[in-house]
Amino acid sequence: MSSSKTAKAGHWTMYTPIVALVVLGIAGFLPYGTSLAVCAAALAGAVFSAVHHAETVAHKVGEPFGTLVLAVAVTIIEVALIVSVMLSGGPDKAGLARDTVFAAIMIVSTGIVGLCLLFGGVRHHTQGFHVEGASAALAVLCALSVLTLVLPNYTSSVLGPGLTASQLAFEGMISLVLYMVFVFVQTVSHRDYFLAKAPSEEVHATPPSRRTAVLSLGLLVVALLAVVGLAKKLSPAVEHAVAEAGAPKAVVGIVIAALVLLPEGLAALRAARANKLQTSLNLALGSALASIGLTIPTVAAVSLVLDQHIELGLAPKETVLLAVTLLVGVITLGTGRTTVLQGAVHLVLFAAFLFLAIVP
Repeated sequence: MSSSKTAKAGHWTMYTPIVALVVLGIAGFLPYGTSLAVCAAALAGAVFSAVHHAETVAHKVGEPFGTLVLAVAVTIIEVALIVSVMLSGGPDKAGLARDTVFAAIMIVSTGIVGLCLLFGGVRHHTQGFHVEGASAALAVLCALSVLTLVLPNYTSSVLGPGLTASQLAFEGMISLVLYMVFVFVQTVSHRDYFLAKAPSEEVHATPPSRRTAVLSLGLLVVALLAVVGLAKKLSPAVEHAVAEAGAPKAVVGIVIAALVLLPEGLAALRAARANKLQTSLNLALGSALASIGLTIPTVAAVSLVLDQHIELGLAPKETVLLAVTLLVGVITLGTGRTTVLQGAVHLVLFAAFLFLAIVP
């Protein structure tokens, strides 16, 4: 981010994360209607602030490390939220990790990617990226998705979508190992696969100082904490609205996942509009991989230590949607060039995911 852009951002990006945390702390003392309105406004401010600070950090450390910072930060906080709800929710939260990971994959792979390809295609006609990097990410995503969300339905040691202790430990181990190998490839051994093909204007802009980057990193974490906390605070209202509408409870998980993924989604969309599709795909696919590679091992460890039952296998409808999404992703990102058509295909799948979640 250039100095002019930083100046335009103003001081609001510095104060908003702190204000959002304060709102989170006092929301319980406000009248119900006022609390919802204030929390919603604070959530919006925290999201935009998180995007600003993520871009500042990304410009300082360079790609693909910058996109990795936001993806991992969001996922770690998301995992903390899942675990806290698991510990307080009882047996009826056995499928929470599965539902959250699946929702994150679908939102990222169809919604965020679709919007990036569509808006980027409309503005720049055709956009290019390194097919080697996209193929590597999709290969890992396919393997992790099927092994963790589909295979549990077909094991014979335990009936249903659950796993034995040894199977669960194995799933957690391979998820973490495969994700760490991908991060190594992305940032060390084959870093050039994840760099933009053509240098952007930001390459020539003056990078922020080390002090500014460290401050932005700290404020990014604060903003993401506020996003997750405010999303959790707003979840009862969301649950009530979903119940009033007669929609399935799974819709609540989709709404919360969408709120948590907003910073990544906005950052990816802004990059696509700036003709930096490689950065958009790094953000999107990287966040989907982090969602599996960090969530499943953590949830597996908590389940084993506390002897808490969890369910990982998807229902048949969700399995079909996941399979189609992975297949389409391999096809649309397999040439290294995209247009509005690919974006439209992904968004149609996203619409199908949302519609069938509401009308199963």
